[in-house]
Amino acid sequence: MQTQTSSSTLRYTLGFIGVLQVILGLVFIFLPNQFAALLGLAETPPWVLWMFSMFGARAFGFAYGMFLAMRNPTQHADWIRAMILVQAVDWLGTAYFLMNGSVTLMQVSTAAFLPIIFIVVLVRWYPRPSTQTA
Repeated sequence: MQTQTSSSTLRYTLGFIGVLQVILGLVFIFLPNQFAALLGLAETPPWVLWMFSMFGARAFGFAYGMFLAMRNPTQHADWIRAMILVQAVDWLGTAYFLMNGSVTLMQVSTAAFLPIIFIVVLVRWYPRPSTQTA
């Protein structure tokens, strides 16, 4: 059975991830070149903006899922599992592109460590059905 503190930690984390997903969705749909310039990256070719708009839509979808899970983690545990997988792939991708020199640690900023923190919190406080003894 989850304690109030662990439930609050999970809900706060889900809400925080949801807000980050909304921000990413907005940035990738409306400000992709400005964001790239802020990070010191080259301007993207116009066709890449099409892919960014699709990513932005998916970020909004995951934000929705995180807000649902925040309201009722047990009922929406599938969204939490999906986000654990997304964070793992995000971190592996970031590590790969850091290691091959495509981006720098300054450019990836929080993507170098936030996925690991999110995975740890989501796995540690993942909602488990309470077991009651007769």
